[in-house]
Amino acid sequence: MNTNDALYRKALERRPLNVMNRFGGEDAALFSGRDIFQAVKESGAIVLAANARHPITAKGVLRAAKKHDAAVLIEIAKSETNYCGANFTNLPDYAVKYSGELGHGAVFAMHVDHYGIKGRDDVMKAVTQMGEIVPRGWTSLAIDASHLDDWNNLCATRDVAMHVPPYFGLEVEVGEIKGPGEFSTVEEASYFIGGLNSWGIFPDLIAISNGSKHGTYDKTLGQDEGINLERTLEIATALKPYGVSIAQHGISGTNIDKCAHFRNYGIVKGNVATLFQNVVFGIKMEPDTGNAVIEGDSYVKEADRGIPVELWNEIVAWCDSKGMSRKSGDYKKANLPFCEKILALEPKYLNRILDETEYWAERFIKAFNAEGTAEKVIEIVNRRSTWNPVPERKIIADRADFRPDNAPTKGGNDGGDYSE
Repeated sequence: MNTNDALYRKALERRPLNVMNRFGGEDAALFSGRDIFQAVKESGAIVLAANARHPITAKGVLRAAKKHDAAVLIEIAKSETNYCGANFTNLPDYAVKYSGELGHGAVFAMHVDHYGIKGRDDVMKAVTQMGEIVPRGWTSLAIDASHLDDWNNLCATRDVAMHVPPYFGLEVEVGEIKGPGEFSTVEEASYFIGGLNSWGIFPDLIAISNGSKHGTYDKTLGQDEGINLERTLEIATALKPYGVSIAQHGISGTNIDKCAHFRNYGIVKGNVATLFQNVVFGIKMEPDTGNAVIEGDSYVKEADRGIPVELWNEIVAWCDSKGMSRKSGDYKKANLPFCEKILALEPKYLNRILDETEYWAERFIKAFNAEGTAEKVIEIVNRRSTWNPVPERKIIADRADFRPDNAPTKGGNDGGDYSE
């Protein structure tokens, strides 16, 4: 967008107060996730949510966003902050810095993805960490207590959400995202969202288990994408009275043509993580899905893409030293130890990473019908009488109807970690 446009300038003055406090001297169009989610709903679109495991991903995605007047989310999951160069402390700074290098005008939110809660200790830690995240400039949050049974998921999500500013975008999750054949039910989702509503918690989005998985589909083992859009629509329809739409996780490895139909099934947010990591590393990918190609039980490095071969060989040696398979999803753990080396690469390598990141972001933006959604965000921000984007929703559920004894599932997690 044109940063000198009067409506753009007016909207900048209505950014969330935590953004104004930290980045008020910048013209970055960093808004609440609530405004972006509302904009894509009104536009019949989906917002691209890109996990920036390496900070450079944020720049490529923002380039595509500005080029196509599309609102986007830059995000990182709680677990990713343990093994990536991007984290809760530095990613907002990187994003605003890159926005400035692009001349600003890209409209975006900073989204904390999969803030995992696995018990009371995590809830108590969240009380402290929410107070640290807010002043850093984050504007949206996904609380993921899906590891727990339905009643405890409801309680933990409620308790953390009560320590999040109401002007943040809010995503919640029911049913762990495990892969094909694993589906959340309408009953589970209705119990969960109804229960939250009864406590005055108003999510914008819910992530569900609808057949996707995080990471790479290993075709050598017969794995393939299995997103069930019919179940997705059933859940979206049931939750419509609460103003809640679907966040689609695990899009890497999904055919781009299928992604183009997501918006017809109640999906308004699309998460892409592993694909952008593949771009940075220069791993061979299927051209229509972004899924990493596995040959001879190994990822395949392409010499003319991503980081130089010499650096890739260092990563392989490091992963070998950790006992990782050469097709392991744990290659993601190389992001942190090699982050600075990647940032220090010659421009020819950084530019080709940026170009390909922008290329894939453009493909998703177009498939998601998201061109023009940045202008819609500016419109929504400016039609309010105040900076505050708290939604105009009401409690419509009775708290007495959401109890531990009538929770749909009571078994809890199988011991695995499916958070990203």
